[in-house]
Parts: sequence; C-alpha cells; structure tokens
Amino acid sequence: MEKIPFSHARNVFSRAKLRSNHPHARPRTSLERKADLRADFTASLVVFLVAVPLSVGIAVASGVPVELGLVTGVVGGLLTGLLPGSSLQVSGPAAGLTVLVFEAVREYGLGALGALVLAAGLLQIAMGVLRLGRWFRAISVAVVQGMLAGIGLVLMAGQLYALADAAPPGGGLANLGGLPGLLVDTLGSADAMCAVAVGVGTMAVLVLWPRWRRGARILPGPLAAVALATTAVAGLSLPVARIQVSGLLDAVQPPGSRDLARLTEMGVLGTVLAFALIASAESLFSAAAVDRLHDGPRTDYDKELIAQGAGNTVCGALGALPLTAVIVRSAANVNAGARTKASRVLHGLWLLVFAAVLPWALEVIPVAALAGVLIHAGWKLIPGRDLARLWREHRGEAIVLVVTTGAIVTTNLFEGVLLGLLMAIAKAAWETSHVHVETVGAKDGVVRARVLGNANFLRLPKLLDELEELPRPGHGVELDLSGLRHMDHACRSALSAWAERNAAPRGAVATGPPVGP
Repeated sequence: MEKIPFSHARNVFSRAKLRSNHPHARPRTSLERKADLRADFTASLVVFLVAVPLSVGIAVASGVPVELGLVTGVVGGLLTGLLPGSSLQVSGPAAGLTVLVFEAVREYGLGALGALVLAAGLLQIAMGVLRLGRWFRAISVAVVQGMLAGIGLVLMAGQLYALADAAPPGGGLANLGGLPGLLVDTLGSADAMCAVAVGVGTMAVLVLWPRWRRGARILPGPLAAVALATTAVAGLSLPVARIQVSGLLDAVQPPGSRDLARLTEMGVLGTVLAFALIASAESLFSAAAVDRLHDGPRTDYDKELIAQGAGNTVCGALGALPLTAVIVRSAANVNAGARTKASRVLHGLWLLVFAAVLPWALEVIPVAALAGVLIHAGWKLIPGRDLARLWREHRGEAIVLVVTTGAIVTTNLFEGVLLGLLMAIAKAAWETSHVHVETVGAKDGVVRARVLGNANFLRLPKLLDELEELPRPGHGVELDLSGLRHMDHACRSALSAWAERNAAPRGAVATGPPVGP
C-alpha cells in the first residue's frame, strides 16, 4: 500500500475531525466546515496526481484508449464519490481487473466492453438492494490473496513486453512462455534496451521516492516517477514509444444494440459475472482496509455496493473501463488529511478538466514508464510475507492461496477464483468434520463406544478404520451415536451397516442426531 507521509499532529487532527462526522456528533460550525473544505481541497489534488498515471497506465495495459481510463476515474469521483457507502475511499480503474478486461476486449472486441460493464453494474446494484454486500466479508482471505497474486503475476508478465516496447503474445501462460524470446530480442535491439532502461528507472524511483520525505510530501511517487521518465526521454530524445491520444469524445463509444444482444451468450454472461463479483469483492475489501486507516464513519457495505454498481452502469453506458474502489488512491486520500467525501468528488473534477483541456500532455509520456508503474503495482499484489506466515501457521490456507494463483495464471481470472473458492469450501468442510471414537468401557464382553463430533462423507474412511480397530472381547460392540452433532446420510447408512455386522446381543446403535441436509 502506498502512503504519503504527513506529521503525526496532522493525522491526529484529521481523525479528530472525522469523529465529528458521527451521526450523534454536534452540528459543524462554519469555521469547521471551512477547515474541512480546505483539507479536502488539498487531499483532492494529491489523489488527482496519483490517479492520472495509474488511470492512463491501466488503460494501456487493458488494451483500450488511454482516455477511457480517465473517463472511469471521472465517473468514480463525480458519481460514486457523491453516493453513500464509504466516506473516504476513492474509486476508479484498478489493476485488479486489467487482466480480465484485456482478455474480454481481445475476445469480444472493444465495442462489447461497454455492454459487459453496464450489465455488471446493474448486477452489483441488484446485489446491493438484496443486501448481499456483507456476505463478501465471508470470502476466504487466502482466496483473495491468491486472486491478487495471480493478477499481479499475469499483469507483470504482460507489462514486461510493454517495458521493451513489444506486443505481448497472448494470455498468462503465453506471456510467461514468451519471456525467453523477449529477452533475446531485447538484448539484440538498442531501441528496446532504451525502453527497458526507462522502465527500470521508473521502478527505481517508485521504490526510492517514499524514502525522501520532503519530496514525497510534494509529489506522489507514481507521478514523480512518470514525470522524471518523461523529462529524461524528452531531454535525451530517446527512441521509445509514447502514448497515443485520440481525444476524449472520440474515445467514448456507448454500446450499440449488437453489443447488448451479445449479453445472451453464455461466455459473455460468465465474463459479466466475473466483472461484478471481482469488482465488488475488491471494492468491499478495500473499504474494510480504509476503515482501519481512520476513525470516521464505517462503511455501509450494501450502500457501497450500490454506489459501485451505479458507477459501473454509467461507465458501461460510456464504453469505459470498469471501476472499483482503489486502495492506493484511498490510502493517499486518508493520509492527505481528507475529512469528507468532497475530496474524492473534487479529484474527479480535476480529472475531467485535465482530460478535456490538457489531453495533449499525455502524448509525451513513454509507454515503458507506465509499464514500470504497473510492474511495481503488480509486484505489490504478491503477498510474499503473508504466504510464508500462512505456511508456518495455516498450511491449508497457504495451499489454497498457491492453487488459486496458479489456476489464474494457467487458465483465467474467473476460473481461477472459482477453483480457489471451491478449495476453500472443501478445506472448511474437512476441518469442521472432526470425528473420533471413544471407548466407554467393556463389560460382560461387550465394548461400549461413543462416536463424537461431525460425521460426514469426508471423514467416513477414517471413522470406519477407527471402529475396526476397537477391541472385541467376544460379544460385539454397542455403538452410541448420540454424541454426534451432525451426521449425513452416507455416514448413517455406513454406521448402521457396520453396527449390524458387529452388534452386541442387547442392541447395537443408539439413537443419533438427525441426518443433515
């Protein structure tokens, strides 16, 4: 997570003001409202400076005109920023959906992107109205981290080609497989080496910039890195590719009737579902993280889901990129001293002015510099430390994370996340189905045994093995199932059959719990 350092006193003052936004707080005075507006104005400029290079870079990585990234940022500020839900998190195009958007544009065309995003937005609104927002908090953290790691790896693999001013060959596996050839081609081309030098320099600035506290107070890291790279390319007249700009109005292409008609196709519907679920999950996870950064009002997850859906509905109508809440911009907003939602609305206004008045300023930005920004962003999505901790403490969670990541890289985002969720559910079912046999005692040659825990088909082989190992003095086993909290039909049938074969003379199976659904 990228943070912009500010003094401790300012953070404490900001949090004190945020507490006053509580519904039971006293009314704000005019002086306090003016102070809030000044703080929000300053924070909006900081977020705007962070948003410009990220919005442009994500659009380039997604294979769409750069203006569409700015359009999504404008909608995220002016529309989603006004709606209730989260007070301080900022929405816009996100790296987490870059891979999915790129694959959708490649398969269905740029014209269909608007229809996909529009349908996903309507689905998000429906989920919010049905109050499903809170259920996203039940998703396994290992699946989320695996999703982010998979996105990070695929994003990095694709942007390594842009780093050398080359075109990626295809999806995740194709990009990874083509890296040796890319290395050979790059080493044999002076122009490609120049582009790589620009991109690597950009990443070096991103890593080192936060350590210079005075500079970091003035400019956010991504903007400083891109500005320095652009200046170096222009000053040295380096032969590297630059962004192509066609104009804001020319880039906006609302979906037509043909594009909307494709929503009946199964493949398109699967992509819509992936857009909606992943954008919703990323937004709500971001909201939970942002809530930990400040002491102000907490997020209403259902209202936030509706706000994100409204934003994506408008983005889809404009043919733009999908939006989510973005943790980098949101953290910058909080750390810059924002107190109300005015900061994120103003940041959308500055993006609109920039896109309308200064689009030519984008044409001087080298593509390799934006690739460096996105490779750095992709690297930060890989939870290296968390994986090591999970492996030590919760090995099953670590396996779910690694499998989810590998599935995303080898297949696609939707199928990878679906496999991760299925693995997490199976793991939870396995861990909660603890069952064991206790020998109560043996009298008159009859072994009395109790089965305790949760008996389902996953644990049935182990349970039968334990029963077979019971001592048999000669008169069979009296089996007591009343200690089971749950027993599915497979276990009841198997245990009944086992008890009949090994029954004591006075009866075998005590009454157990009802069969679970």
